[in-house]
Amino acid sequence: MVERRPLSARPRLIVYAVALLVLALLPPLLTAIGEPFYVILATRMLILALAAVSLDLILGYGGMVSFGHAAFVGVGGYVVGILAHHAFMGEPLVLFGLTLSGSNEALLVWPLAMAVSGLAALVIGALSLRTGGVHFIMITLAFAQMLYFLMVSLEAYGGDDGLLLWGRNTLAGADVLGDRTLFYYLCLGLLTVVLLALRRLVDSRFGLVLQGARQNERRMRALGVPVTRYRLAAFTLAGALAGLSGALAVNHAEFASPTLLHWTHSGELLVIVILGGMGTLVGPVLGALAFVGLEDLLAGITEHWRVVFGPALVLVVLYARAGLHGLLLGKRPPGGPERNP
Repeated sequence: MVERRPLSARPRLIVYAVALLVLALLPPLLTAIGEPFYVILATRMLILALAAVSLDLILGYGGMVSFGHAAFVGVGGYVVGILAHHAFMGEPLVLFGLTLSGSNEALLVWPLAMAVSGLAALVIGALSLRTGGVHFIMITLAFAQMLYFLMVSLEAYGGDDGLLLWGRNTLAGADVLGDRTLFYYLCLGLLTVVLLALRRLVDSRFGLVLQGARQNERRMRALGVPVTRYRLAAFTLAGALAGLSGALAVNHAEFASPTLLHWTHSGELLVIVILGGMGTLVGPVLGALAFVGLEDLLAGITEHWRVVFGPALVLVVLYARAGLHGLLLGKRPPGGPERNP
């Protein structure tokens, strides 16, 4: 197995700071070399990384293998798409007897997308967490597919064809998100804030309880810790963050598609987390960069790029036990002592 010894805190922070600086300088560098199109690709990487980081919270730290995480991405995306559709058409949205007006304002619809996705995660988590192991995986998959087919059945919002947006959301009333560079920096800023906030969270008592339950649930329950309550809180938070990723994804593509909720998208997110390194938060960002970058590179070489892409991912998983993060920086298992390779 290939794995570096973990770096100490200060060198690790320096590496993270340099990586953030490189990402911040990427748009002007791409423009200078005459390849501004790749800003769009880099933005997709950041949005996918945000969804993967939210999954890492429950998978890498909580030990909850969810095969339906994409459902929350899609729910957040459709909240933005449906509200933007009603705002453009000038028609109110009638929901459960309530009449709501559409909106295209990001400061309103993005928090609402997070709230609805978080609520969906709360309901699904409350039911799914009654089980564990393979049963938990299958129940989250079943709920995700239910939501997928629900969106497909909504003919008023495009059904299987998806819902086209007539432009990106406004920000504080200004139509500025159409600028791809500004949108890139917004996505980078949100991803950075989420990473910092989740780092504080997993290092707090909440995060330690979550990791302790992953390592030995029976012992944590014997100590009187309400394990299910902590897991449900983490599951809900992860769903809300996935909803934010969905809102960004729909704005990026200017299109809300049922494929955002499909189980294959959940599978991609799992692969990205494992590829980057579970239980690291930064690892899924590396995984998203490598996943999208390798996909784009191979697709430009051959139409049969999946034949090469699949084995390449398998080799990384087999020979880099802690993912790309462990391969490049070394990884100390969360909540536990360093293990010898």
